[in-house]
Amino acid sequence: MEPALLHDPFGGFGALREKGPVVRGRFIDDSPIWFVTRFDEVREVLRDPRFANDRAHARGSDEGEDPLSRTMETFGLPEEMNRYFADSILNKDAPDHSRLRRLVSRAFTARRINALRPRVEEIADDLLRRLPEHAEDGVVDLIEHFAYPLPITVICELVGIPEEDRAQWRTWGTDLVSLEPGRLGSSVPSMIEHIHDLIRRRRDALTDDLLSDLIRAHDEDGDRLSDVEMVTMVLTLVLAGHETTAHLISNGTAALLTHPDQLRLLREDPELAPRAVHELMRWCGPVQGTQLRYATEDVELAGVRIAKGDALQLMLVAANFDPRHYDDPDRLDLTRHPAGQAENHVGFGHGMHYCLGATLARQEGEVAFAGLLAHYPDVALAVAPEELERVPLPSSWRLTALPLRLR
Repeated sequence: MEPALLHDPFGGFGALREKGPVVRGRFIDDSPIWFVTRFDEVREVLRDPRFANDRAHARGSDEGEDPLSRTMETFGLPEEMNRYFADSILNKDAPDHSRLRRLVSRAFTARRINALRPRVEEIADDLLRRLPEHAEDGVVDLIEHFAYPLPITVICELVGIPEEDRAQWRTWGTDLVSLEPGRLGSSVPSMIEHIHDLIRRRRDALTDDLLSDLIRAHDEDGDRLSDVEMVTMVLTLVLAGHETTAHLISNGTAALLTHPDQLRLLREDPELAPRAVHELMRWCGPVQGTQLRYATEDVELAGVRIAKGDALQLMLVAANFDPRHYDDPDRLDLTRHPAGQAENHVGFGHGMHYCLGATLARQEGEVAFAGLLAHYPDVALAVAPEELERVPLPSSWRLTALPLRLR
């Protein structure tokens, strides 16, 4: 929560990275943690099974209250809501993580996502055609009218959220990342109850969507998926499936419009889009730090002793700018990542917890950037770059608005 890290995470965590690959710090609830800051060490922890997402697997000398419980209390969330976050796939380790991931991974295979592309393009084209309707004095906010509606429409169709509920989900998502206790305390219980109600209604009329698949898995074998896990899975997929992608699109658009040489490259060669999305994810990705990991035994990491039970936060923003791994890392270079090669960044994570929806997020980014430039080839920022405002959230990079002139 230090101002230098909230307002300039690139410089702040970059300075910590140069102090060392593993640096002592404090989490948002003031509990002690280790910041892991360099590319090789971040990837090492992400693939090392000795670092768990579930603190229960790593209880050491510190047997105090779980940071998740403390954080929930700090933000005014009722105690009965804890289980819905604790049982998230994001907080599970093998074998539970593998069990839950198998239940939904079929919907996110490369083949299924590729088949979905025409629908994503259709949604994007419709939103882009209607952008001028939302302009005031020739200026339109891309976040409100394109960057958010595109991914939330796609993920809601994939999961099975009715169209009439989607605006409410966007409001809930905004409340959740606001970290304001008053908003969180009311929105989270409403969101959980809504999912319970949605499951009850869908059970009477199963369809070909992910929610129906989860209900079938639960009803056929309750050991595969509990009631709480089913609710939590819907919560995780919808929120994670639109919040981060929306800000990848907005952050990436702002980056392109402030780097005319790179914008020209993409205009001249639309086939560059997949590589461009990787570079934008590295350079201005919306998620800048992972959730906490816990050492399940004493571990030495980069010469630093990590005791059993210690918490670590992996700073993606520091790793993705590590000069030990990248040449001239501060430079935005859409040609940096070789075509068809494995990812050369950690924006989507790595290892067992690699982002389940990464293929969909990349596709939506490609469609969004290509579609915007095709519809409005002379699009430009409506304000000076330094006037763009950002939400000062820890481990996050999100603009409050992205005002554009479509021309």
